[in-house]
Amino acid sequence: MKRFVVLFLAVIAVISAQAQTTPVKFAYLSDIHITLNGTSHIDNLKRCIADINAQPDIQFTVFGGDLTDFGTDEEFAFTQEMFDELAHPYWVVAGNHDAKWSESGCNSFAKIFGYEHFEFDAGGIKFLGCNCGPNMRMAPALIPHESLSWLDSVARTIPSEQPVILVNHYPQDTSVLNYFQLMNTVKQCNIQLLIGGHWHQNRVLEYEGVPGILGRSPDRGKEVGYNIIDISDGVFSVHERILVDADGQTVTPFERKPWYSQHLSTSPQYVPDKAAGRDNPYGLPGDYPFLKFDVNREYPQVTEIWRSQDEGDIGCGAVKAGRFVVYANETGVVKALDADTGRERWRFATEGKVFSTPAVWKKYVVIGSTDGYIYCLSLRNGKLRWRHRCEKSVLATPAIHRGIAYVGSSDHVFRALKVRSGRLVWKHEGIAGFVECRPFVDDEQVVFGDWANTLYSLDPRTGERQWVWNVKGSRMFSPAAVYPVKAHGRIFFVTPERKTYAVDAATGKQLWVAAGGRESIAISPDGETIYVKTMFDSVQAYATTGEGEKRWEVRPGFGYEIAPTPCACSPDGQLLFVPTDKGNIFCLRADNGALVWKHKISVALLNNIVPLPDNQLLVATMDGVVTLLHY
Repeated sequence: MKRFVVLFLAVIAVISAQAQTTPVKFAYLSDIHITLNGTSHIDNLKRCIADINAQPDIQFTVFGGDLTDFGTDEEFAFTQEMFDELAHPYWVVAGNHDAKWSESGCNSFAKIFGYEHFEFDAGGIKFLGCNCGPNMRMAPALIPHESLSWLDSVARTIPSEQPVILVNHYPQDTSVLNYFQLMNTVKQCNIQLLIGGHWHQNRVLEYEGVPGILGRSPDRGKEVGYNIIDISDGVFSVHERILVDADGQTVTPFERKPWYSQHLSTSPQYVPDKAAGRDNPYGLPGDYPFLKFDVNREYPQVTEIWRSQDEGDIGCGAVKAGRFVVYANETGVVKALDADTGRERWRFATEGKVFSTPAVWKKYVVIGSTDGYIYCLSLRNGKLRWRHRCEKSVLATPAIHRGIAYVGSSDHVFRALKVRSGRLVWKHEGIAGFVECRPFVDDEQVVFGDWANTLYSLDPRTGERQWVWNVKGSRMFSPAAVYPVKAHGRIFFVTPERKTYAVDAATGKQLWVAAGGRESIAISPDGETIYVKTMFDSVQAYATTGEGEKRWEVRPGFGYEIAPTPCACSPDGQLLFVPTDKGNIFCLRADNGALVWKHKISVALLNNIVPLPDNQLLVATMDGVVTLLHY
């Protein structure tokens, strides 16, 4: 790794030294989607790399995200090997496919490529690149706090006359929940152009007046090609180079006329928008399309007791344990806040990002990290009690039952460990995909899903497999992000194929299926009703007995919605709290789905909602907010 960094810095120095006297020419590719299960993407990328190497005037290559299809370690390693065939330097940013289904919890990208964002100079232009987020969650894009902080620190140091080009996978519009934060950050410098991908096609866009382009994927239908970008005499131009035509015929490589050109300015053209204020804590644009903070004045019965803003994104839920609220951020730090004030009481740093929601039992906190360890900490002071080494990242949330922590991982092993001692009780090997969910556990079974289309039931005493349930089709339909629930001898869960299932808890036999689910489900305190949030502005309630009678369905008004976060019921069972991927809570009557109130916490995905006594809710959001509400 050290040799790579030294070489990398040396290459940047060479390019910067030459940039002032020579034009710039580079290749731009996005949305490659390398998968080891097929050959077409691989063959087409090989063709592009060979053709790029045949052109000695191309100085470097930039890849605009979605390098892989499923973010596996094998896909990343193979992709790097292919990129290393390039005869010149290259730079990469991650896309949503690289981050959402990453078995490493987005650690492998940084380990393999050596960075998560880049900065270099060429032709007198500053090139910046950062990842798009969200990491490990199904939600609209969200530029991570860490990326924004890095971008801000760099933007402040760039000379005002130097043109800046930013590379990010997503178009910087409402596709990104906090796009306005990124735009305000880059407007501090002489931003000239934003380059992205995601749409798999060449497009010209505009973001608050700032020019933007999206680049094609190497294979567009039968046609194979890529973009070449020239910067000469202050003019930026883009044209396609075609290797295989639209009929699938290999042709002598040729270049089409430029489809985009722009004169770069040596003076800043834009200024940041209005700053955040009391009534607009995020500085939202006036035309921000999602539920705005003014809704909180419409429903004043919901108030904040305290609010804490973390320095990083939060990829897990927060839990209350005695006088503490415990959670972890994506920089890998486990924290405890004072439950009454929200002030930090202690912290413990792991060596990887954390997406595992802590599980608390008595005076112990159990949590997984992408550094490959399951940790047990003291609830009182955060000191390490023990840690258990796994072969890969631990993204899953533990469930503790009778003093035993049950937790899955990315190394195809599910484990049971004594909470007091860390002693391994048993391990079940042969899990087909990686695990990221929290299992359901009782005296009879442990139930969880993986990212290989499978739901498992294991004996909690021995770890022996009781049954498996499978869904056919894309692995993205896997019951992997859902937290299963149980009642009346039945297991209930939902899948991204937009279905709700009930199976016999003893055998795994499917009892009934209903249309409309996704990954968010909850069960009433009395076990008589399950609540399912769908993708298309509806919440459904089903009886847990019989043939799955639908008790009600309502459309609360949250719109298109893909958050995998579970719904939650009030302790008395009278209210249902529905989370969204845009920072909003909808409170419904549990008996008929009628809207009671709605409240906006942030602009990002709600990781969890924890109903507490005395009409309180503990909530954590992906953009780093932990808050205690009263309703």
